[in-house]
Amino acid sequence: MTFSSRNMLVGAAMCGLALVAGAPGVATAQTSATAASLIGCGSLPPFSAGVPFAATVAAGDLRTSVLIAPRATDPQMQCGARALTLRTDVTYGTGQSAGGQLRGLKLDVQFPTSGGLKPLVVYVPGGGFVTADKSQSLDKRTHIAEQGYVVASVEYRTILDGATYVDGVADVKAAIRYLRAHAAEFGIDPNNVAVYGESAGGYLASMVGTTGGVQKFDQGENLNQSSRVQAVVDLFGASDLSKFAADFDPATRGYFENSTDNPLVKYVLGPNQQARLLDVPTAVAAANPVTYIDRTDPPFVHFHGTQDRVVSPSQSLILHDALLRKGVQSTRFVVKDAGHGSLVPNGDTSAPMWTTTQIMNRVTTFLDWRL
Repeated sequence: MTFSSRNMLVGAAMCGLALVAGAPGVATAQTSATAASLIGCGSLPPFSAGVPFAATVAAGDLRTSVLIAPRATDPQMQCGARALTLRTDVTYGTGQSAGGQLRGLKLDVQFPTSGGLKPLVVYVPGGGFVTADKSQSLDKRTHIAEQGYVVASVEYRTILDGATYVDGVADVKAAIRYLRAHAAEFGIDPNNVAVYGESAGGYLASMVGTTGGVQKFDQGENLNQSSRVQAVVDLFGASDLSKFAADFDPATRGYFENSTDNPLVKYVLGPNQQARLLDVPTAVAAANPVTYIDRTDPPFVHFHGTQDRVVSPSQSLILHDALLRKGVQSTRFVVKDAGHGSLVPNGDTSAPMWTTTQIMNRVTTFLDWRL
């Protein structure tokens, strides 16, 4: 999901936020905002954006998962319970772009205006490995921040920068290290950090969760800080990119399995490489969070819709079952009849399921337990 600048400002006003522009690399002075009465959080309406959705989705294996069935008409999460400050465009590091130039990488951070140190939730936006708009999901981020968290939304490099998954994971880890290094400025408890991602962001969040201590992903500044996290929230993210379309109709599956030049190929192999992912198993394994799992990994919670026509629901199941086999705590919620967040085919009315109290309370309960 993406918000225009106008929508971001409107959403901030609706949820009682103070907007503060962030100078590169430094935190600006806090500005307080008064909590409003409880209201809806201004969620983005469903959109299709010309995405080629799968025609069908196969039924999934539910033996290790929990099926939940929120309705689009169920009560929605609320905003306005707590005063927050929002700082935007804080530069957390630099990365090389497609032309070889360095560019600043930025984050937005929300935090309660009072109450001492708070656990940190790092939000990783989706975008098909093509975009990484940190203004996404302001509604959910605001709701979580109001429960007593510092919430930072990070941009990262994508295939438009000539980046691969290594760069994306490294960028998110650099943001975590930056925020730990500046914990006092943002009121962060550096010992309690979660990463939360949706879609491509869910994939990167999972990679961050399972690669604690893997040196090739720790690049850039603040290397004296840890990039390990204490919890992972994965909403409809991928894992084994060679099986990305495994649940879909033959035409959709054939496109992903036979293509040598789609965004997944570029994100695994790099901008100038062409190959079927099925033909490069070593490279695919290196890009799979399952490869790095060990018993020291943090607990995970996954959410995936049964009617997700963008990322096969079995992608989160592959990771969930692998975590359980290695003795890592993992819970997977399967959302009956839900699609891919707000990115759904025309006529799909499931988008509001993702902002119901039934789902968001499960997210915050998990965070409360771990942080």
